[in-house]
Amino acid sequence: MIVGSSPPRLDGADKVTGDAMYVDDLQFDGMLYGATVRSRQAHARYLGYELDPDYDWTDITVVTHEAIPGGNYVALMVDDQPALVSDLIRHPSEPVVLLAAPTREQAEEARAHVKLLVEPLPIVVDLEAARAGAGPIWGDDNIISHLEIQKGDGPGCVDKALAEHPDAILVEGRYYTGAQEQMYIEPQGIIAMPWGKGGIEILGSLQCPYYVVKALAQLLDVPAAEIKVVQAVTGGGFGGKEDYPSIISAHASLLALATGKPVKLVYDRAEDLSSTTRRHPAITWHRTAVAPDGTLLAMEVDCAFDGGAYTTLSPVVLSRALIHGVGPYNCEHAMVTGDIVATNTPPNGAFRGFGAPQVCFASERHIDKIAATLGRDPVALRRQLALRIGDTTLTGQTLETSVASDEVLDVALEASDWDRRRAEAEAINARGGVPPADPIPGMGTTGRLRGVGMSFFFHGAGFTGNGEARIKGRVRMEVRPDGQIVIYSASTDIGQGTRTVFPQLAATTLGVGIERIEMHTPDTSVVPDSGPTVASRTLMVVGKVVEDCSNALKARMGFEGGDWDAAVDAFFAGGGDGSVELEYQTPPHVEWDNETYQGEAYPCYAWACDVVEVEVCPDTYETRITGFWSAQDVGKAIHPVLVSGQLEGGSLQALGFAVLEEMKFADGQLTNNRMTNCIIPTALDAPEMDMRLVEAPFAGGPFGAKGIGELPMDGGAPAVLAAIEHATGLSLDSLPASPEALMRAAAE
Repeated sequence: MIVGSSPPRLDGADKVTGDAMYVDDLQFDGMLYGATVRSRQAHARYLGYELDPDYDWTDITVVTHEAIPGGNYVALMVDDQPALVSDLIRHPSEPVVLLAAPTREQAEEARAHVKLLVEPLPIVVDLEAARAGAGPIWGDDNIISHLEIQKGDGPGCVDKALAEHPDAILVEGRYYTGAQEQMYIEPQGIIAMPWGKGGIEILGSLQCPYYVVKALAQLLDVPAAEIKVVQAVTGGGFGGKEDYPSIISAHASLLALATGKPVKLVYDRAEDLSSTTRRHPAITWHRTAVAPDGTLLAMEVDCAFDGGAYTTLSPVVLSRALIHGVGPYNCEHAMVTGDIVATNTPPNGAFRGFGAPQVCFASERHIDKIAATLGRDPVALRRQLALRIGDTTLTGQTLETSVASDEVLDVALEASDWDRRRAEAEAINARGGVPPADPIPGMGTTGRLRGVGMSFFFHGAGFTGNGEARIKGRVRMEVRPDGQIVIYSASTDIGQGTRTVFPQLAATTLGVGIERIEMHTPDTSVVPDSGPTVASRTLMVVGKVVEDCSNALKARMGFEGGDWDAAVDAFFAGGGDGSVELEYQTPPHVEWDNETYQGEAYPCYAWACDVVEVEVCPDTYETRITGFWSAQDVGKAIHPVLVSGQLEGGSLQALGFAVLEEMKFADGQLTNNRMTNCIIPTALDAPEMDMRLVEAPFAGGPFGAKGIGELPMDGGAPAVLAAIEHATGLSLDSLPASPEALMRAAAE
C-alpha cells in the first residue's frame, strides 16, 4: 500500500537540481520592479509626500491611495487595514507610496528620494499599558477582540474553590512569550500582470490563493472571476504567507494596472522582517486552586495578546489560544479570558501553532510550578491530571475516541530513559557539572550544569468549531482518456509535502501506481476553493476530500482492481464522465455554539510529549540543547519520512523560540531586522532528535490521519525551561531564556 510508505517527493528532484522556479526566478517581457515607501513613524497624521525635484523621475511610476479603484482596505476578517495610508499612520512600516521602475536598483534608488510629510502623534507600544487603556489608540480601550470561555462555576471559580476547600493551595503565575519571526527561506514575493478586461493575474509565493482573490476583487472593484491567482513554487510559509500576500499582491496589482505591464515586487530580508506579520507577543496569567493531592479544583487563565496596529487574523488566534488555555488537563471549573490589544507596532498574525504555543508555554510552566509547590514529580502529576477517553475539555467536549495521552507519555519517557537520565544529570551536577575537559565551543571552562525537562501537550486539528462547515472546502478529480488522474485543489505545498501525499491518498484508494496521479498547480481560474492551507487541516480535511473523490471515481468507473488502462478505455467508450467534485463533510458528532464557545471545538486533537536535555554554562549563562526525544500522535503516518520531517522542523522552531529568538523593538520599530541578529537555530544548534510516531487513528481523517503541522511547535519551549530549571534551580517564566535572562534570574 502506498499510504504508510515514503516514496520520493514528487517535487523533490526539481528543488534539488535547481529546476524549480521561484518568484524571483521568473521573468516576463517588459516587466517592471516595484518598491514600497513606508512610514518610519509609529503613529502620525499623514499630510502628503514630496518627490525630490533633483531626481530624474522619467521612468518611475508613482502610485498612492488615490489610484485605488475600489475600497482602500485589505479584505480579511475586518476591513480595517488600508492597502495604502490615506490619512493616519498607525505603525512604522505602514505602506504609503508605491513605485515601479525598469530595474530593481532604480526602484530602490527612487524610494530614497520620496519624502513623507507627517505630523507625529503619541505612541503606545507597551502591551500592558495598552491593555490598561493608554492613549487610547484604538476605540475607547485599545481592545481589538475579547473572548471568554467558562466551564463549571466559571467566573470566581478559584475563590469559590478556596472557600469550599480549606486545605486547597493557591498557585499563581505570570508568563511572557515574545514576538517570533517565521523566517521562511524565501521572502515575500509577487508578480502581478494585467489579465483579461480590467482584471489581474497574480503569480506568487503564498499559502492561500483564494484569500488573495477576495482581497483584490474588493480593492480593484472587479468580479472575483477577473482575478487569477497562481501559486509559484513557495519557499516556506509557516503562516507568514497566509494573509500577508494579499497586501503585497494589492501593491503589485496597483502598479501593474497603472503601468499596463507585469510588475515584480519581492522584499529583501530587512523589509520582510520589519513589515510583515509575526507571532503575537503575549502575557498569560494563571491562578489555580489545587488540592493537596494535586487535583485541579479550579483554574482562572487570562491572556493579553499584542495585536499590533490592525486586526488581521488576531481574533481567531485568540480563539485557538483560549481553547488550549488550561492545557490537556482535567479541571472541573475554569474561567479563561483574553484580549487582543492594539499597539503602534506592525500587525501580528498567523504563525505555526496560531496562539497555542503562547498558552501552552504558560500552562506547562504553571504545571511545573504546581508540582514544585506540592513537592510532586512533574511526570506523575501530569499522568494524574491528563485528559483521557470520557473526560471533557474546557469547551465541554467529551473525548470519545483517538486520545493518545498515555501513549505519548509512555513512548517519550521510555525513549528518553527519563528516570535514568534525570538521576544522571543530578549526579553530574552534584560533582560540579560536566567536566571542562569535554568542551563545547563558545561555552565557558567551568563544569556545565545538566538538566532534563519535559512537556505534555495537545493541539486541535482543523478549523475551530463550525469553521469547516462554513468553508466547505472542495476538491475536483478527473481521469483522462490516457489513464492519468488529475487532482484539482487550492491547497498549496509550502514545503510540507502536499504534492506528494495527496497523490499517495488517491493512488492507494484507487489501487493504481502513484505515477498515475498528477497535481494541478493551484490556480484559482481552474481549481475549486479547498479552503486555506492553514490550521493543520490540509491533510486531515482536504486530504479526506481527496480520498472521498477517489472512492467516488472508483465507484463510478466500477473499478475493483486489475487492468487500469482497460478499465479506463471501457469507461470512456461507454460515454463515462471522468470528473468528480466533492465538498468536505463535517463529522456528524461535531456540534458547536459560537456564542458560548461550547461543544466540539475540533473534530479531534493530536497529542504529544517532549523531553529535552540541556547543558548550561555557569560562566556565560549560555544554554545548549544536547538531547531531544518526542512522541507525537499523528493518527496515521501517510508518508512517515515527511511526517517526521514536519515534526522535527516544528520542534526545532520551538527550541529556537525557547533560547535564541528575540525580536527587539524601539518605538515600535524592529531593530534587529537581519538574519545576522534576528537569530534562528541552524543545523549546528540542533540536537539529535529522536522522533517517535504514535498512531491513534481519527475516523474522520484519510486512513485515520490527523493534522500535525502545528503540534510540534507547542511543547519545545516549556520543556527547555523545565530542563534549565532542573539544571540550575532557576525558574524562568518568560521567553527566550537568553544568557541575559538567566543572568538576571541568577542575580535575583
